Amino acid sequence: MRISVIGGGYVGLVSSVCLAELGHSVNLIEIDDGKVAYINSGRPTIFEEGLEEMLAKHINCNLMASSDFNSVLISDITFICVGTPSSSNGSADLSMIKSASISIGHALQGSEKYHVIATKSTVPPGTTQDVVMPLVLKESCLKKQNIGFVMNPEFLREGRAIHDFMKPDRIVIGSDDRKAGDLVETAYSGLNAPIVRTGLTAAEMVKYASNAFLATKISFSNEIGNICKKLSIDVYEVMNGVGLDHRINPHFLNAGVGFGGSCFPKDVSALIHLAECLREDPILLKSIMKINDLQPKRLVDLLEKRIGSLRGKRVAVLGLAFKDNTDDIRDSRSINVILDLIKRGVHIAAYDPKANDSMHSIIPDIDYCQSAADALNAADACLVMTEWPEFSSLEKEFDLMKSRVIIEGRRILSCNYSEGICW
Repeated sequence: MRISVIGGGYVGLVSSVCLAELGHSVNLIEIDDGKVAYINSGRPTIFEEGLEEMLAKHINCNLMASSDFNSVLISDITFICVGTPSSSNGSADLSMIKSASISIGHALQGSEKYHVIATKSTVPPGTTQDVVMPLVLKESCLKKQNIGFVMNPEFLREGRAIHDFMKPDRIVIGSDDRKAGDLVETAYSGLNAPIVRTGLTAAEMVKYASNAFLATKISFSNEIGNICKKLSIDVYEVMNGVGLDHRINPHFLNAGVGFGGSCFPKDVSALIHLAECLREDPILLKSIMKINDLQPKRLVDLLEKRIGSLRGKRVAVLGLAFKDNTDDIRDSRSINVILDLIKRGVHIAAYDPKANDSMHSIIPDIDYCQSAADALNAADACLVMTEWPEFSSLEKEFDLMKSRVIIEGRRILSCNYSEGICW
């Protein structure tokens, strides 16, 4: 197939490369000319394991990037993969969805072939039908029977996105007509996964409900962990026993400093806003966010309990990305912790294998180190914030510290002299 992908961000770039891997001819449309040039040179604009190699394999063969929407006219399917960040009131900001829809509609003017527009961005239920569809039809001046609309949510974990695209748990396709859904299903031929066919709004809700449930498991584990901490119980032993129940499973039961990233915080917030607009009080969803917001403060309070006043102390912060195998710092728990430490007069030495530059762009006035050893040198304490595998083998590096006060927000260290936020 000929496929256009709108948006060269995380979802758009990964989807484009993987669709090319499946044998399609893909045109990635990105309005930032700098990103376009970068991608066409074979360099991804984000760090994602395996992405650079796969991009180099397909770029300028069956994959290319441009800022020109004209490729939409000759495509069979156009995937919308633009961002939907949080607005100030917690709702999803659909401005990029609207802009993409208008541009797609304009590009389709005069089209004589059937075309499918598939929303892959995470959007509130009703967005494809009430926002994307009318804007595209208005701008294209085409009749409804000439264009099909689909909601095809993504379920990509940052750091493991290539694997998740090529070996998905399921492929959800919500459509307003069978023909449109069938065409999108054909695009995934060759992938071995259950196909879930739904209506448009149900598919949009599948994505929100999935992320909200995973966030629920994390906050639940953290709350149990906080209780276990006061009872001197290892919460990881508890959750190991809990997770072996097949009705629960062990995934996302790792207690720690909370969740971050580009999905869970904004999607749970958007679902809360949606519920409140419908005059529902989402008590559980609000509790999930409250637990997550308070968890980083527990880490700093524990640090202060261990070493006393923090003013003037040197604290090593290991891990800035919201999780391992990515350079993404969006809603990283490290941000909350670092800002709290700054207010308390702490001298911070930070290190992350991939995210130093990303964090420097929003918090410039701390020391960024080139290795864990540099950060730990003469440190009064250490906070481990991200589960990077390289941190698990630190041993001699801790000897560089002024005092061995090591507190983990993620359970990764093999040493027995560290303390966890809730274990």
